[in-house]
Amino acid sequence: MKASHVLGGAMALALPMSAAFAEDETVKLGMVMSYSGWFQPIDAATINGAMLAVNEINANGGILGKQIETITFDNKSDPALGADGATEVIAAGAKAMIVPSDFDFSAPATLVGQEAGVLMFSGASDRKFGTLGIGNMAFSISNDSVTQGALLADWASGTKGWKTAYVLLDNTISYTKTLCGSFADSFRKVVGEGAVLGEDTFLNGDATIDSQIGRIKALPTAPDMVVICTYAPGGPSAIRQMRAAGIDAPIVSGESMDGDYWLGTVPDLSNFYALNFGSYVGDDSEPAVNDFFARYEAAYGKRSDVSYALRGYSMVEAWARAANKAGSVEPLDVVAALEAFNDEPLVVGPTTFTATDRIAMDRPMAIMKVEKGVVSFEGRFSAPAAN
Repeated sequence: MKASHVLGGAMALALPMSAAFAEDETVKLGMVMSYSGWFQPIDAATINGAMLAVNEINANGGILGKQIETITFDNKSDPALGADGATEVIAAGAKAMIVPSDFDFSAPATLVGQEAGVLMFSGASDRKFGTLGIGNMAFSISNDSVTQGALLADWASGTKGWKTAYVLLDNTISYTKTLCGSFADSFRKVVGEGAVLGEDTFLNGDATIDSQIGRIKALPTAPDMVVICTYAPGGPSAIRQMRAAGIDAPIVSGESMDGDYWLGTVPDLSNFYALNFGSYVGDDSEPAVNDFFARYEAAYGKRSDVSYALRGYSMVEAWARAANKAGSVEPLDVVAALEAFNDEPLVVGPTTFTATDRIAMDRPMAIMKVEKGVVSFEGRFSAPAAN
């Protein structure tokens, strides 16, 4: 049996493992992800990061002496197909499973995984990915979106000195809704009730946001910043339209607008800021992050264009560490070890899980700045402790 195989027509992974192992010499990891379709650019770096971890861990002896064998399934950017994928990888013997980085998008797969008692990892930033919305088998390696919103509000007011904001919500996924809601609530708390000059919505597939732009420009006083909670491709389109209309205020967004892969669609973008998990351009304040992206570039022949690879790597890293600590690859044993993580030093950052919290609640995040189309590391920041 090869150490990596494919179900459901998934694309071949970039770092395939070529060695062959007997069945009892491997532990299986299912990857029910978007290898094609519109969600593929979001999942791609997570997949690559996970595969880098698989290959590095296997090169160092695997998990409890067993090599990790990946079983992949392409959901083709259709959440409903995730249920089929989960069923197939579980039937093939997966002890753990990686699913897409959005609560809504991963839900069909996770419901199957929870019922089967299989451990699941995601980069979803909604705290419902865990005991609140799925069950005890689900862990997110991401930062909670409520805390992300509070972090942005604290950074904008405290570090940048901005006192007013206009909030523009792409009303299509859980993450964007929670992020904008949390930011608006937190910004009002730290600045005052009049800090949010307006709140508006659009949909990712909207051809124009002319009416929303009109309302921003009609404000008696221009906002100190525009906070947009969105993702590509609709997010870059909205940003391009705002800049073309003469809205020059700083634009701030969450980690769903991480990366420079979309910057070509907004030429010479400046005064833009986005949360992410670490600088992929080599200037992070954390040496471990810079080292990770150097290894990533060496492995794949090109640098990463987004920080999500840190999450993918850390999912496999967390699974392997917990299994080694538990002395077992059985899902419930690994769950108990994960629940004991207290600032576990993963490459994505210090990570704590508990019996109720299956997502990072207070881990610092990076903020990246874009100036004249060039991305750089702005700094690493934490949300106020109350959040």
